Amino acid sequence: MSDSIPKLQWLEWAKQIQAISQAGLAYSKDMYDLERFEMLRGLSVEILSRYTEVETEKVKTLFAGETGYATPKVDVRGVVFQDDRILLVRERVDGAWALPGGWADIGLSPKEVAVKEVKEEAGLTVVPVRLLAVLDKKFHDHPPEAYHIYKIFILCERVGGQAEAGMETLEVGFFGRDELPSLSLERNTPKQIQRLFDLRHSTEVWFD
Repeated sequence: MSDSIPKLQWLEWAKQIQAISQAGLAYSKDMYDLERFEMLRGLSVEILSRYTEVETEKVKTLFAGETGYATPKVDVRGVVFQDDRILLVRERVDGAWALPGGWADIGLSPKEVAVKEVKEEAGLTVVPVRLLAVLDKKFHDHPPEAYHIYKIFILCERVGGQAEAGMETLEVGFFGRDELPSLSLERNTPKQIQRLFDLRHSTEVWFD
């Protein structure tokens, strides 16, 4: 590998190959073209497995259900403050802490997803207040990821409920900006959390 090419650039190329092959498999009619696109998808799976440290079979399974034109996935996070402390939940999957949230659901708006995720993961009833940020995960200090992901952060106000863990979480807590626990870097980074503390007092929307 050339030193002039950033290591993760190979990951970005692999994602593009995957997107091209997925579209080709969806729209091509020629059997030879379909065979070539299938070969391209196999190549992208091998590269993605290598750089994301996800088993090849799992990567294949992830992409097997993806059809049609490839588009970014959307991750929505609810941002709730209480007495200058931010709401975080400890994820059952890795034992680290994150803003409550998850994949956007078909049929729900981003605001509705934020409300649902905060309730399910933290037990709190909230109302969405405003958009804080729309970020492209590739520009931030997250671990390498097989998908191209946009992250939406929505400021929410607590109006009820009792703080309690849900099926996907172990604990719920509020933390000051100087006392953050070990974060789930798949979901949020320290820089993002720190910036959210500033954005809640601003009219700015942070976007990539």
